[in-house]
Amino acid sequence: MATYKTIVFLGDGMADEPVESLGGMTPLQYARTPHMDRIARSGRCGTLTTLPEPYPTSSDVANMSVLGCDLATEMTGRGVLEALSQGITLEPDDVVLRLNLVSHENGVLLDYSAGQLEQAHGEALIAALSMKFGTERIRFHAGLNYRHILVLSGAPYTKNVVTDKPDDNHGESFADHMPRGLDDGSAATVEILHQLIIESPALLEAHPINRELKQAGRPMANGVWPYSIGTAGSVRTLQQRYGVRSAVISGVDVINGLGVVLGMDVLRVDGATGYIDTNYEGKADAAITALSDHDFIYIHVEGIDEVSHEMSTEKKVNAIEAFDARLVGRVLDAVDEEVAVAVLPDHPVPVRIGKHTRDPVPVAVRQPGVSPDAVATYDETTCPRGALGAMQADDFTNLLLE
Repeated sequence: MATYKTIVFLGDGMADEPVESLGGMTPLQYARTPHMDRIARSGRCGTLTTLPEPYPTSSDVANMSVLGCDLATEMTGRGVLEALSQGITLEPDDVVLRLNLVSHENGVLLDYSAGQLEQAHGEALIAALSMKFGTERIRFHAGLNYRHILVLSGAPYTKNVVTDKPDDNHGESFADHMPRGLDDGSAATVEILHQLIIESPALLEAHPINRELKQAGRPMANGVWPYSIGTAGSVRTLQQRYGVRSAVISGVDVINGLGVVLGMDVLRVDGATGYIDTNYEGKADAAITALSDHDFIYIHVEGIDEVSHEMSTEKKVNAIEAFDARLVGRVLDAVDEEVAVAVLPDHPVPVRIGKHTRDPVPVAVRQPGVSPDAVATYDETTCPRGALGAMQADDFTNLLLE
């Protein structure tokens, strides 16, 4: 166990590729980020592989990698993590999926988030789906905005089904990405998922909320996309691995659920929305307060990822600058150099394609008593030249906590 306290700043989807409209710079290079640069200049830099083959390019995989989980034995699927974040009780044979409310036209996916669906609208539409399709063994749970949960209980349901990610498949036909069984025992699971995908549009499009959205010229939440299937598994906690008391601060259920399985205290912040309008200052202040009785604090910000999927370069630059000024800078100004700090994304989302990629992410770490390397700015080009080198698996958490 490290003898000092540590804060990790996680900018979801922050890494990118050079963008022509930014003069060949990445959004991270183009954005004004004096506080992340301060960490790089006073610390050491490197990279971390967070989405190794053959695992899905999803945020649950990436954040489990950042936090040093053994993907081969501890993968659960994001549906499980989000259910645990909500306090939903899961039995060992429950099969859990993330269920997005999405926008489509003639069976072609237009928006994986249904136009960043409002909370009340999402809850009402999930309630309608539950009334139509729900049973004691098929249960719908409302989550945040467009992000919801489907639980299939007991035999013959199984997790041995391939499900594609919606945010990787904008402009693609549902028919080309239907859930596929991996064995003969998966037929019942595939059947109910296909039924939901095929039959839900008629119900959703007739709902008063979608009629109102259509009249207002906004995207309708007129389809569902189930994915990231899994069952509750056994994950070693950070206390068991490193002997630390830890906390997580996030606006999205998948990260808070990961915190639950890792034995972290989940610190809820009013106004943490999972988008670029999140309460950055509230997250910063929660982290500063938590230092008094926690050894390790993980602050996650989702909004950068969301606008990257929207393929908005301007929004991404603005979101990175807000993350740096309103969160990273606020925390750095409140703590002394006896507190270790680190900054990184969980994965890249190039705005050119609006999808996650497997490229290693840039990492900067400042630790008490450790001399800095020669890297002076934090970005995708400079960090690979740093002293930390190319980290993998649990190298990052071992660096911070052993």
